[in-house]
Amino acid sequence: MAKIHELSENLTNQIAAGEVIERPASVVKELVENAIDAGSSQIEVEFFDAGLKKIVVSDNGSGIAADELDLAFKRHATSKIATERDLFKIATLGFRGEALASIVAVSHTEVVTSSDGISAVKAEFAGGQKLSSETSAGTKGTKISVSDLFYNTPARLKYLKSPRTETMKIVDIVNRIALGHSDISFTLKNEGKILLKTVGNGNLRQDLANIYGRFIAQDMLEVKQADPDFTLTGLISKPETTRSSRNFISILLNGRYIKNFQLNKAILAGYGSKIATGRYPIVVLEIKLDPLLVDVNVHPTKEQVRLSKEKELSRLITTAISSTLTSEQTSLSGLDNLTKKPDLQAQLAFNLGKNVVDTSRSYQKETPAPKIAESSSQYVNLNEVREDSRYVLTASWDQNVAAQAKLTPFGQDQAKQDVISAGDEALAHSLPNLTYFGHNSSYIFAGSEGDLYLVDQLAAQRSVLFNEVLTEMEAQDKYSQTLLTPLVLDFGSSDFLKLKDQADTLAKLGIKLEVFGQNSFILAAYPLWMQVQNENTLRTILDEFLNSKDLADLKFNLAKAEVKRRTRKAPKLAAAACQDLLEQLGQLADPFHDPFGQVTLVKFTQTELNRMFKKGE
Repeated sequence: MAKIHELSENLTNQIAAGEVIERPASVVKELVENAIDAGSSQIEVEFFDAGLKKIVVSDNGSGIAADELDLAFKRHATSKIATERDLFKIATLGFRGEALASIVAVSHTEVVTSSDGISAVKAEFAGGQKLSSETSAGTKGTKISVSDLFYNTPARLKYLKSPRTETMKIVDIVNRIALGHSDISFTLKNEGKILLKTVGNGNLRQDLANIYGRFIAQDMLEVKQADPDFTLTGLISKPETTRSSRNFISILLNGRYIKNFQLNKAILAGYGSKIATGRYPIVVLEIKLDPLLVDVNVHPTKEQVRLSKEKELSRLITTAISSTLTSEQTSLSGLDNLTKKPDLQAQLAFNLGKNVVDTSRSYQKETPAPKIAESSSQYVNLNEVREDSRYVLTASWDQNVAAQAKLTPFGQDQAKQDVISAGDEALAHSLPNLTYFGHNSSYIFAGSEGDLYLVDQLAAQRSVLFNEVLTEMEAQDKYSQTLLTPLVLDFGSSDFLKLKDQADTLAKLGIKLEVFGQNSFILAAYPLWMQVQNENTLRTILDEFLNSKDLADLKFNLAKAEVKRRTRKAPKLAAAACQDLLEQLGQLADPFHDPFGQVTLVKFTQTELNRMFKKGE
């Protein structure tokens, strides 16, 4: 057996770098966070060859004193905490003192810093060792250049992704940090080309326009909510503006970008049944709280934190988003779905920063092309299209435009959420009384106060049936019955013990199991909402129960499955049945969407109908 010995400082620094510095984006994150902690109002990031060749981060912060420079690049040397008590009230983004030591351990690093704006210190490091140091004139702030990343740990290079992927990871982390610090001006460059530039005037919507586009930013809804422990502010997209991944959800805790599954779930719960499965909103949520309520010292990169009042914060987030969406809720306009086209010419002009000629054919009467406003400002004005050629929205404008062109307002399935969100409750009875006057095999035609409504019959029936099944679930004590032929169910020991311990919870669903030998149950009673009583159906329900952590979620999923099983296609209805369906739909908490996220109805106002037939033109 090999002898135990102490590792060298250089080797321990390389090991620590493996935890903190995973890729070029990690370097950018650590250096930008240090710049923010230094009180900078302007931060510039430039990188070459996806960050592997060179990364340069410059700021106008407080700088590093000349006599503290060597100490700053040692492990666990920091100005941000001093005692054990400080670990429980961390108000800065960094605090461990590992970042600079980890970076110089795996790269060639040059630092130029000045704390007084008169004299500066320039030093060079490589492989964790200081190579040179000299004094010179310089402005206040710090400029750190990191070159040849992982030059002495080549094995790390094979775990990196493609240059394009690494580039986008740098862009992503800078974007998220910029959204959390709208009072700081950020500039991001790749090979000299500007990818992002924010003004730093505290306008979150303007920063969002620089990152996601003007049309998205101007359509976002403002969120504000507070309780004694938390203050929430931010912007959220409307339910019809969604994306196919969670990457557009940014949660910022005291300015720190974090990843938290429960808070993401709370955000989706706030949208309730308004968005579909596999679709996610665009959200920038800033959370302010006492540092005593959060422990950020649980992950090397500090992206994961531990909250002491996570459930209370989750409820606050859900309520804030639900109430915001409720205040904006209206019936969907059918004219929007039929005639509203994305203004690709304006979008291209904005992304390219140049005038764009519309070459599409049109048989309408020619009208002068809209004049693109000129602006000498280097920042985005939400009411103007940019004219200069220096601004690029993303690393590749064509990918951005193609991605936006493919977006659809609604998906096919509904998100897995609570049965009824707080926002949905406020929508009850918001649909006017509809009068039936016709239908075909798929749609019901109705009217109210001169407006025309088209109702998707299948979606409406699913909405009504979903509500009925949930009502039956709540009344399980009164509406359950026994089987004529006993049904015996065998389970593994682990599942048997879980079901035995959760027998009372199962009874709330109307399913009553009695122990019948080793690892077996006999079905004593089943709920009426479960119309098919066979072993496969019951096992499916019990499997769902075992994998669910919340009774409300379980009821939601079971009700969806039951509705889907009963409504494969829309049955033929008589006129009286159609009118009855419309009345039942009007009594639902959310009459505008079915449980699978599909739109149940669209409305054409009298004005929109006149416009469709070109009356009054």
